[in-house]
Amino acid sequence: MSDQPTDAAPEPDDAVEPARPQGTPLEVLRAFTVLGLTSFGGPVAHLGYFREQLVVRRRWITEQAYGELVALAQFVPGPASSQVGFVLGLQRAGLLGGLAAFLAFTLPSAVLLVLVALGAPLLEGPLAEGLIAGLKVVAVAVVAHAVWGMARTLTPDVRRAAIAVAAALVVLLVGAGWATLAAIALGAAAGLVLCRGGGAGEVRALSIPISRRAGTACLAVLATLLVALPVLAAIVPSQPLAVADAFARAGALVFGGGHVVLPLLETAVVTPGWVTESQFLAGYGAAQAVPGPLFTFAAYLGAAMAPGVEGLALAGIALVAIFVPGLLLIVGVLPFWSALESRPGVQALVRGASAAVVGVLAAALYDPVATSALVDAPTVALAVLCTVLLMVVRVPAWAVVLIGAGGGMLVAAF
Repeated sequence: MSDQPTDAAPEPDDAVEPARPQGTPLEVLRAFTVLGLTSFGGPVAHLGYFREQLVVRRRWITEQAYGELVALAQFVPGPASSQVGFVLGLQRAGLLGGLAAFLAFTLPSAVLLVLVALGAPLLEGPLAEGLIAGLKVVAVAVVAHAVWGMARTLTPDVRRAAIAVAAALVVLLVGAGWATLAAIALGAAAGLVLCRGGGAGEVRALSIPISRRAGTACLAVLATLLVALPVLAAIVPSQPLAVADAFARAGALVFGGGHVVLPLLETAVVTPGWVTESQFLAGYGAAQAVPGPLFTFAAYLGAAMAPGVEGLALAGIALVAIFVPGLLLIVGVLPFWSALESRPGVQALVRGASAAVVGVLAAALYDPVATSALVDAPTVALAVLCTVLLMVVRVPAWAVVLIGAGGGMLVAAF
């Protein structure tokens, strides 16, 4: 935390010394490969897996900085969990670490969904349905663990606990896709009023090895892409360009990521006849059963547009196009955010926003995580078992995934 007066003029870009990475890209690749293979349950569950593996076990980042990063990712468009993962890799091992985190977290589900699009007979029969049910139950345990752990750190007093409860009520009562953003914005505003005067060291700066000049370049590239792609797609009659434009726009317009992107994708690919409605729904069902970010649904859609090598090329284009805007945006914003966060007013805002994140996650734990997973007595019992194993026995998250998946298949068999 800076000791400079709060009214000091901002430092010139050349005076900003980006933080030095503390790890290696290979270390990041190993950690995120495990996460990419075991992180089931959607973006909220992914944040729980990240916290368990990288905040609690590996201590790559403090709880406060993690909550701040999650809040910031909810404020900007793009796939929130992928943005958080990319920044965690970037913070740990520089640009190569960010790329390693992104590839390791994204490719497993993308490859599986491309196989589904090419006709692999996956996810059929009662045992496969039981597997999916078990993985949903694991998501309940993972998110519950994350909410409990983050609440202990980010809502340590009555005022911040009240902000978290209010944020949860906003999300649950409003129910619209923009409610998450509104809840965090209201939490930040409440923090400015209620959360001033905390300890000077309470909010920890995110250690990001990116300068303001590099951040500005990322924002400039993003603006150029969003302007140039639709113009090129209109001038040049090329399906690859049209696909890149459609998926980039979808990735740039979605706040929080996840299921919110589906209406945009349906309009982008079903309306022009690139895929059928039945293909779209089948791919969406398959996306629920694979680990990693839901945005990898783009790879399925690209592969379903054409047979053979052409479909594989479109899958790659769609996958890159949907992720690039959100990653450029979060990297572009971070250097400027790091320069502001030492100011008392910004610290108060961060405390309120971080408390609201706890409420948003608690609301998501109830709906859709628990409401879609806990459908009968056996799934409730399995959820209790997984939660106890994760929170009390301290079994690693990947092992709980295997236990939950096996339990779901056992329930389905009998």
